Amino acid sequence: MAAKRRPTAADVAQVAGVGLATVDRVLNGRAPVRKETVDRVKEAAEQLGYHALPLIRRRVSARIANVRLGFVLQKQADPFYQNVATALRREFSSRLEVSGKLEIVFVDEISARSLGKKILEVGTRTDAVACVAIEHPLVVEAIDELNLQRKSVFTLLSGISASGVTGYIGLDSRKVGRTGAFIISRMAPAKGKIATLVGSHRYRGQEVSEIGFRSFFREIGDEARLLETIVNLDDPEVAREVTTILLDRHVDLAAIYDAGGGRDGIIEAIRTHSSGQRPVVVCNDLTGATRSALIDGIVTCVLCLPVEAFARAVIDEMIASITGLRAVAPNRTLPFNVVFPENLPA
Repeated sequence: MAAKRRPTAADVAQVAGVGLATVDRVLNGRAPVRKETVDRVKEAAEQLGYHALPLIRRRVSARIANVRLGFVLQKQADPFYQNVATALRREFSSRLEVSGKLEIVFVDEISARSLGKKILEVGTRTDAVACVAIEHPLVVEAIDELNLQRKSVFTLLSGISASGVTGYIGLDSRKVGRTGAFIISRMAPAKGKIATLVGSHRYRGQEVSEIGFRSFFREIGDEARLLETIVNLDDPEVAREVTTILLDRHVDLAAIYDAGGGRDGIIEAIRTHSSGQRPVVVCNDLTGATRSALIDGIVTCVLCLPVEAFARAVIDEMIASITGLRAVAPNRTLPFNVVFPENLPA
């Protein structure tokens, strides 16, 4: 009688519904693996009587201790950044392979000096730091200084030119801008002015979104409808004021594209303006305010960062940079969600 075949790693992979490389990572600790995946591999190994089950069990209980991840986000009062912070904390706490703590700092004064100083401070006392940063020599200098300290630095949502940046994690801003333009070109009146707002031209992500937006209208021969871009400092009150001025000056205002923040101010201005004008509005980020505005018809469409997937990607790359168990992706872009009132998530 033939001897029973000994289960292999390939058998474990098949039963667990994962790739052979994932089983290898669990066995050898070659890269971070999510807790749910490790649990599936362990259960498959137990079911099959896999010979390396004791090692897998040790991997399940083993953790890289005292990992310190730092984050420099912006505008503490902005619900979007609060959502990001919550997702990052939740994602880190779910990780089987590491233990430690997150330090999340918000910067409300978006000056190059204060931002660069805060990035340097947080990066010096953590193992890796991720930041939402503007393009400025003082910020570049801070990141390059951390690189000399052999610290990993990731830019989030908006890239910068510092040679010391380990990687970028966010959206393809050109696609975001062109998608906003495509939606407006199809949904706004055929005539009338189109306004574009950015938080600051020093955010490379917003600058690229604006370029993509304008290039779309240039290509279809409709660039003459575009007004000069307005800076709203990502501040709701400034955004409210400039939107009110737009509505006052342009009775034929057909659409508004907001490539940055300040969306709450735009919504408030349109909602309360005496003219009752309802231009097509495309903005970023699904928050309580934009959700209500979608339902009420104030906002037409929201282009959304998938916050949970974003947090997962950020934690993945930061842990990889610390452990060195796999190469870090220098440019990790995520698909974005296009949300209308009809497909609002629950």
